[in-house]
Amino acid sequence: MIGAGPSGLASVKELAGAGIDVTCFEKGERLGGIWAFNNASGLSPAYRTLHLNTSRARTEYGDFPMAADDPDFPSHWHMADYFNRYVDHFAVRDRIRFNSGVAHARRPPAGGWELELESGARERFDGLVVANGHNWSPRWPDPPYPGTFDGTQTHAHSFRDNQPFVGRRVLVVGMGNSAMDIAVESSMVAERTFLSTRNGSRIVPKYLFGGPADQITSPVMARVHWRLRQPLTHFLLRLAVGDPVAYGLPKPAHGFLQDHPTVSDTILSRLTHGEVTPKPGIGAFAGNRVEFTDGSSEQIDTIVWCTGYHVTFPFFKSDLLPEQPDQLPLYQRIFPFTFDDLFFVGLVQSTGSAIPIVEQQAKLVAAYLAGNYGLPDADRRHADVEPARRRAENRYGPAKRPAMRIDFDGYMREISRERVRGRKRAAA
Repeated sequence: MIGAGPSGLASVKELAGAGIDVTCFEKGERLGGIWAFNNASGLSPAYRTLHLNTSRARTEYGDFPMAADDPDFPSHWHMADYFNRYVDHFAVRDRIRFNSGVAHARRPPAGGWELELESGARERFDGLVVANGHNWSPRWPDPPYPGTFDGTQTHAHSFRDNQPFVGRRVLVVGMGNSAMDIAVESSMVAERTFLSTRNGSRIVPKYLFGGPADQITSPVMARVHWRLRQPLTHFLLRLAVGDPVAYGLPKPAHGFLQDHPTVSDTILSRLTHGEVTPKPGIGAFAGNRVEFTDGSSEQIDTIVWCTGYHVTFPFFKSDLLPEQPDQLPLYQRIFPFTFDDLFFVGLVQSTGSAIPIVEQQAKLVAAYLAGNYGLPDADRRHADVEPARRRAENRYGPAKRPAMRIDFDGYMREISRERVRGRKRAAA
């Protein structure tokens, strides 16, 4: 198994619990993946003030709930402690090898998998679970914007705290959760902070009407089709926070349930107090100035690109899995068509937290390896995957990784039903 983040930890626990001899290779010196602040692997994008954007009740592992006195939206410190308690509770820490990055994963002629570690050591295994995450390889603007910028440029992946922004004129580019957090942090110490975005988004406070926002309409409304839920969601957001355009932000191009939610309790306050200045998309660079698409320009010292991440498997050769990683067809977002001993856990983009999802994926992998879950035949799997991708493309659009997109509640229901179906197939 590759990776000891939330996906890898759930997989280790489930496989070991099913009596399977499992070894997990972790590049860093600590478990937790993206939640391991300043992990020696250099892969974690966690920053000092990072907190969950989904509530505790919608984030925890079902088999190991968070402590009752944990906050509704825990910090990365809380999450690190939670993951450590998880592996110790299930006694699987000794299954994890730290400081053991995987350089290559090869398919020997006789089958199975040979892993070559960064140390040069090689080991053979009967099956391989890939749980290396997809929020660690920074994606920069491509193609680059015209002109030359004389200031400092950095990616959100490198942001740890706001001290480099003291007294500077900072431009944060993006409209996702990291962009909102970084713009708020910058506005506390910078001379000026600007927030540039080409596309609008609806911003959700963490709390609505006295409770965590992601629990307001769940789980009752989660069973209603998203096209019917979306108007209600828009109404509640207008009631609670108003129209994004009123804050100087672009009009959202898509409905709330057709995009990854942007969650922030503080960005709207910083906008209304003038501490963060909204700007449209970038047009060009001109030395120490940035020109925007509305014709305005600003002197800028530092640009923070909050432009997302590439999905990559650096340990696979391209001929092994020729599809782009974010377009990889997988049955139930787990099982590839090319190998029956290769499994992906966490290769999803969810409308909610990933942790309950990867826990259920790990349970399915463990059941399969233990002989308690049977896959349908190849034709049935193909007939399932392509329609699911088309439905996601119709909802989210072709440019937003439709192969990876899942609706949190819908997927959780489906994978639960799939375990029952697979158990019957295995018995037959």
